[in-house]
Amino acid sequence: MPVLPPDFYRRPNPVQIARDLLGKHVYSCLDGQLTGGRIVETEAYSHEGDDSMQLHLKRRGTHGRALHEPGGRVYLYQVYNRHTLFNISTNAADKPDTVLIRAIEPLVGLDIMAARRGGIPPDSPRLTAGPGLLTQALGITPALSATDLQGAVLWLEDTGETIAEPDVLASPRVGLAYAGETAATLPWRFRLKDSKWTSPAK
Repeated sequence: MPVLPPDFYRRPNPVQIARDLLGKHVYSCLDGQLTGGRIVETEAYSHEGDDSMQLHLKRRGTHGRALHEPGGRVYLYQVYNRHTLFNISTNAADKPDTVLIRAIEPLVGLDIMAARRGGIPPDSPRLTAGPGLLTQALGITPALSATDLQGAVLWLEDTGETIAEPDVLASPRVGLAYAGETAATLPWRFRLKDSKWTSPAK
């Protein structure tokens, strides 16, 4: 399957990119161990009209570098000093937007992912149904922030799958009350309807 090209990520609308990522496959290859799955949940973040992005845009150094380069790099950071969140930079270098990958359906390297998750059964949604869970399952840490998605460590592939609109749930993003009512109510979270692998967060 073809790797998603840089132009896919460098489009100006992160909301459309977040929607388009549903059904795509994401892979990691770390220490020779290949793991991956089908993206079933995403969230979009914009540098314009989205107060939740302001904190991120102040970040510099390795972790924040991806936000200030052309789209198509991984932007990784930790919350609660525990969970790594897997974001993809989009748009142009001077117009930093991101898409958060919130959940995947695990397809490749299930035993490896289960071991990384502490022995959780491979068929359990607790394996990858949440942004902190999927990064642990894929072996992704903040040290990989700014990794180019055209390389051999992290990449996304287009399976050719078409997701029909009736199969997509759009709703407000999770945990953004701190960013104000506008940011908290934007319907920029996308999920595959009836997938057991989407995160349980309301």
